[in-house]
Amino acid sequence: MTGSFASTGDTDDKTIRFDEIGDGLYAFTAEGDPNSGVIIGDDSVMVIDAQATPAMANEVIARIRKVTDKPIRHVVLSHYHAVRVLGAAAYGAEAIVASDETRSLIVERGKEDWDSEYGRFPRLFRAADTIPGLTWPTLTFPEQMTVWLGRRRVDLIHLGRGHTAGDIVAWVPDSRVMFSGDLVEYRSACYCGDAHLQDWPETLMKITDYDPEALVPGRGDALDDPEVVNEAIELTEQFLRDTYDTVERMALRGADLKEAFDATAELMRPRYGDWAIFEHCLPFNVARAFDEARGIDHPRIWTAERDREMWAALQG
Repeated sequence: MTGSFASTGDTDDKTIRFDEIGDGLYAFTAEGDPNSGVIIGDDSVMVIDAQATPAMANEVIARIRKVTDKPIRHVVLSHYHAVRVLGAAAYGAEAIVASDETRSLIVERGKEDWDSEYGRFPRLFRAADTIPGLTWPTLTFPEQMTVWLGRRRVDLIHLGRGHTAGDIVAWVPDSRVMFSGDLVEYRSACYCGDAHLQDWPETLMKITDYDPEALVPGRGDALDDPEVVNEAIELTEQFLRDTYDTVERMALRGADLKEAFDATAELMRPRYGDWAIFEHCLPFNVARAFDEARGIDHPRIWTAERDREMWAALQG
């Protein structure tokens, strides 16, 4: 059990890595903090996920400038969460790209999500005063679009609901590399507070259909071995099934949310307790799974107030 609300007690800076996982393809990772991806084409650069503030985005830009001086023309938002999108202004990109559903979710809950995430994890919002406001996509699509960076093709694909209703992946076919956003994590807890847990495993199986040789997950190390890619997908799926199946079983028995939380914690802490942000995610995951098990398909909006009320009820 954690002694502080969410990740407010996590104040230690993480070691940043910038690894090349394919020709002109890079992963910006930081020991379980949110990852960004970089795709260098013939004439320009695409960034996958922007970081939480422009000041933090500058850390990504500094590393890009060590390997190329090509302009950053596209920033792709894998989904709407504040830690992924609010740094987008730093890149000066010509296009900010997301799925139609992600834009709809920003309309519905973007400000509430910003306030909620900042309250949960202030370290990830360094220099929050540099955020100019909500990040709005300038280009959206329903299911799939292709972007050409010169001769380099990047497919942006909404494979189905999972971490949110609007997640997209970026697929670079010339190198068989995928940037998955938070649909896949590697030895980091999945955040399921806005998820569709019953759909998510099917969406993961669609990722395996591409047979990626390397993958940049939403959190955790970059994966440049197909066997490790498969391991990450399998671990993500198992984490989701352990979460949802336990909560659903308790809900069907007529248990209340606290009883479902206690049963899920007892099962999952020994298996996943050493994964990044596990304790942070656990109450939010159980609360969403409990709603879904009772037929609430559209995730309820998290607010800073709801966060703390739920945390006190489950973790207090």
